[in-house]
Amino acid sequence: MTGHVSLVGAGPGDPELWTMRAVRRLEEADLVLYDALVDARALRRFTRAQCFCVGKRAGRESVRQETIHRLMIRAARAGKRVVRLKGGDPFVFGRGAEEALALAMAGIPFEVVPGVSSAIAAAELARIPVTHRGLASGFLVLSGHDADGFDAGLNAVQPNVVSLVILMGLGARGDLAARLAARGWSWGTPAAIVCGASTPDEWIWTGSLAEIGETELPGGVAGVIVIGDVVRVREALVTATSREHTADEVKYGRS
Repeated sequence: MTGHVSLVGAGPGDPELWTMRAVRRLEEADLVLYDALVDARALRRFTRAQCFCVGKRAGRESVRQETIHRLMIRAARAGKRVVRLKGGDPFVFGRGAEEALALAMAGIPFEVVPGVSSAIAAAELARIPVTHRGLASGFLVLSGHDADGFDAGLNAVQPNVVSLVILMGLGARGDLAARLAARGWSWGTPAAIVCGASTPDEWIWTGSLAEIGETELPGGVAGVIVIGDVVRVREALVTATSREHTADEVKYGRS
């Protein structure tokens, strides 16, 4: 008897951003293989399945990708309903396509359950739109730990025309900023870093491309870099919200 594998996106961190289908697959599962950024305590609220962390974190020992493939295939061949719970969206820098190909080649039925990608969600939660009329009509998502791929992506767009969203690039942020400047991006381009998006550890910094390399970051949380004029929208929203709160305090005698 052959089981089934669901490649499920867990969003940027907060379990309330999991989709209804994701929760339903967890409730039905016999085995859950989850990423390091998934909230393990929240996971236990939705499933009674066996749960194993197989996630990868920079600089730490991790389960080999080939091992994850074997675990999924072996469990499915034993008739189990498997959920591969991945941070963000399975097909956005998550090796979800590699896992789908491994399952297809092994003849294992599978499905993809999309998730909220941190490429968009982290910026949104920090009140930064990745597109905005008059500022950016498109955005480009790049991996920060692949220098060749990063350069190739930059060569495909004109400087300061689109918003840039960089995943897995915090450790190399100074070098990435220099690569941007070398290709014509202004050192004064607005920039933001969002760490731990949607979690209690959320941390947001805004500044310029010139400052990003010297910024001290909180430890132990993943982050997203956003570069472009859209970062200014956050500043406008924060200022407007602050003024609104001040007006309310005066109105209701709390000044």
